[in-house]
Amino acid sequence: MALSDRTPGIRPRQSIGRRLDIAWRHAFPGVTSLVAMMLSLAPFGLWRQSALPPVVALTCVWFWSLFRPEAMAPPVVLALGLLLDLLAFLPLGVGPLTLLTTHGVAQRLRGTLARQGFAVVWPIFIAVACAIAAMNWALVSLLNFRLYPAGPVLFQAGLAAALYPVVAIPLMLAHRSIADPERA
Repeated sequence: MALSDRTPGIRPRQSIGRRLDIAWRHAFPGVTSLVAMMLSLAPFGLWRQSALPPVVALTCVWFWSLFRPEAMAPPVVLALGLLLDLLAFLPLGVGPLTLLTTHGVAQRLRGTLARQGFAVVWPIFIAVACAIAAMNWALVSLLNFRLYPAGPVLFQAGLAAALYPVVAIPLMLAHRSIADPERA
């Protein structure tokens, strides 16, 4: 909702175009996260590409939970997590739990991190990504009754650290322009 819509006073009724614009700007974080997850599944022929969808989802949820928490609400995160489980062949429940945990941590740290620069947010994301990768590994091992090697956990954490700037910079540009609800 734009700032002018929250101030008291008499205003003309909003046109259908303006309402659709506001709805699109509100849905933008969830839609971009979904599109990024789908693109990460495209057959690029990359080595260990199966680790890409959880990392992309984690990155998008972290970014939008920090900078647009009203648009990246827990039901949206839950839906993305369930879709992640289905698309990445994870045990059902692992994706929603890890993404909701990421969302909760981002909400908790939002007061201080939203005002900080990229150089502060990125290392904190790396620490969160390492913890989430370890949690993901523990959950998958527990649910499959099998202890998996730790190598993929380290790879997933490293991939998250390397992929964050690639994903966050375009999202930041979009957040400041087409996704900004104040510009509706």
